[in-house]
Amino acid sequence: MSRIAILPLLLVFSTIVRATTEVQYCEENAEYEVKVKEVNISPNPIAQGEPATFTISATTGRGITGGKLVIEVAYFGWHIHSETHDLCSETTCPVETGDFLVAHSQVLPGYTPPGSYSLQMKMLDAQKKELTCIKFSIDIGSVPSVADM
Repeated sequence: MSRIAILPLLLVFSTIVRATTEVQYCEENAEYEVKVKEVNISPNPIAQGEPATFTISATTGRGITGGKLVIEVAYFGWHIHSETHDLCSETTCPVETGDFLVAHSQVLPGYTPPGSYSLQMKMLDAQKKELTCIKFSIDIGSVPSVADM
């Protein structure tokens, strides 16, 4: 198979592969009840105006009946966006003890500037107690021009 024939296959495969993102806890020595194993972002980098899915793999030592996800976004260190989601719309509630997934899909506007963004996500229970807080970066690619295609 020639290199020219392989290139389209690699391009298709690279857009559907999930990329694991480096995750840090907001407070290094905090004893969070929810431990985050990994965050996958698909596609990575995220394309402007296209759907992106964030999948968070976590574990908990106690059941969770409900709560909120609070997401803060910064660009070059400047806070630019906040949003809050019902936890039960992002995972199956009640969350049983053990492993679980939180999945969120979103389409970023076409005018979103390309570059690296910092996200902070807090998971709160129904009584607003912080269960976990993580930080990670995402990359947003630019939309290719017609001349690039």
